[in-house]
Amino acid sequence: MTATASRLDRIAVDPQIVHGKPRIRGTRVTVQVILELLAAGESVDELLSEYDELTRDDVLAALEYAASVAGGVKVLSFVA
Repeated sequence: MTATASRLDRIAVDPQIVHGKPRIRGTRVTVQVILELLAAGESVDELLSEYDELTRDDVLAALEYAASVAGGVKVLSFVA
């Protein structure tokens, strides 16, 4: 994914919110929750219907974040 197409700016880390776990900016929905639901077989559309505050780009950001971490890329943490 190119830098201009990155969605990582949607991911936020703040030690005061959800124990500092990576989450979707402006929400308390963690990357982990999104990944677990997708791994359990939920579709993106099902996930979006359960979490009104999320967008398709938020889900894609969570996947991009996970791919970066799994690939050994240090993803900069930032507070938001």
